[in-house]
Amino acid sequence: MENKRIYLDHNATTPLHPEVEKELQDCFKIFGNPSSMHTFGRQAREKIEKVRHETASLVNAEADEIIFMGSGSEANNTVLNLLHCRGNLCRGIAFSRSSLITTSIEHPCIMNASRCLTQHSIKTIFLKVDEYGKVDLEELESVISDKTGIVSVMLANNEIGTIQDIKTITRIAHEHGALMHTDAVQAVGKIPVDVRDLDIDFLTFSAHKFYGPKGIGVLYVKKGTPYCPFIHGGHQETGRRAGTENTLGIIGLGKAVEMAKQEMDDIEKRVFFLKEKFKAGILERIPDVRLNGHPSDSLPQTLNVSFFGAEGESILLYLDMEGIAVSTGSACASGSLDPSHVLLATGLGAELAHGSIRFSFGRGNTEADVDYVLDKLPRVIERIRGMSTVYKGGRK
Repeated sequence: MENKRIYLDHNATTPLHPEVEKELQDCFKIFGNPSSMHTFGRQAREKIEKVRHETASLVNAEADEIIFMGSGSEANNTVLNLLHCRGNLCRGIAFSRSSLITTSIEHPCIMNASRCLTQHSIKTIFLKVDEYGKVDLEELESVISDKTGIVSVMLANNEIGTIQDIKTITRIAHEHGALMHTDAVQAVGKIPVDVRDLDIDFLTFSAHKFYGPKGIGVLYVKKGTPYCPFIHGGHQETGRRAGTENTLGIIGLGKAVEMAKQEMDDIEKRVFFLKEKFKAGILERIPDVRLNGHPSDSLPQTLNVSFFGAEGESILLYLDMEGIAVSTGSACASGSLDPSHVLLATGLGAELAHGSIRFSFGRGNTEADVDYVLDKLPRVIERIRGMSTVYKGGRK
């Protein structure tokens, strides 16, 4: 008898929404270059500009503050690249500050881009976080200065789900004349996000995290904010991101945005219910576990659990054999054998960080899925612990 297939890795990527899939199929024949002036080009351009307005409204932005890019990672790199600029390429506004403040739990695209900046004489400070993954605001106040160019703090963490106090962080950044960026890839489309309320200067997100296609990211740039293109070339995106626009990807994003506006509140409630049911089941059926992330300021669909005496990749592979897909952390770092930098930053030891699994729920999950996983997971943990030469019961 074939196992069920249950997908609990929605933070890595989401399946296409059926309406997105249908929209894409209906638009396969829209092939014109959006920069062309003939009918085929104008047809593509009209679709793109319609999506730009739709996307802007999702985060309470203006249409001309939205730039389409190839991914959330490209959008994040574009923001940090501004620190390389010295006014000559920026769009009409000089930018001379050359230091960065970010955190120790950012996505790999921010972490690695930040490390690259340090090799170009750009000072980078990585803020510490507490045991729940919350930024140390007192440390931020103590290290920020009039030389700080950008403060970049993710809105919601991709591994543990912790949501940061972006409004307060932004206020501190602006008081010192710094620009504020937030990586909202794990937040937009899942929880309400309002760029006006947050008062940020840059925000990034990606379609495939909320049931849209891969290969299309979004960068919000507040009007009047310094900006330097990361990819130079033609005049696409009003000169802010060269390269022929990914028309189909943008169309898919637009439909995903439309569906998010209709369904987000309902999905948010349902996945939170499933997460809480699942969490209670784990605590009831499996001894010696640790829940990671903030207990309340957290994404509704994300649950990160450490299992004492069990290695994360073994858990993942055994669950996969049972038809259950989960993650040991960020999908963008899954090829690494190193323990999660996010969990280490929260004070977790390397051994326990290695024994952690991220469960992330989505619109297609059901209570039956939770029951099935709760039936299989305790047996998997018991089997792995039984083979351990270290675990003898109790937290070792």
